[in-house]
Amino acid sequence: MSTTAPLSDHLRAHARRRLDRVEPSDEGRNARLALALIDAACYVDTLPEDDPVIVALRETGMLKPDGFEPGDREAQLLAEWSGGDPAQLLAALAR
Repeated sequence: MSTTAPLSDHLRAHARRRLDRVEPSDEGRNARLALALIDAACYVDTLPEDDPVIVALRETGMLKPDGFEPGDREAQLLAEWSGGDPAQLLAALAR
């Protein structure tokens, strides 16, 4: 298993939770966010293990061989992320 797999798995799980939300008035927002999270997970899968953002996430202790454990700030960032460039999301997580 690569060292990036726990992060991409976490993003996919977060996407599944978004898809499971039933909010009739969200006008497709949860579905769009789920797709953006899946896109981010696919992006993570393309990164080499020595990518600076992956190294930074490991150094913070969030990215471990057996899982990705975001802190409160990072969890909030994922919950509020409205989509966009996956590289920007990862850079924000690594700050």
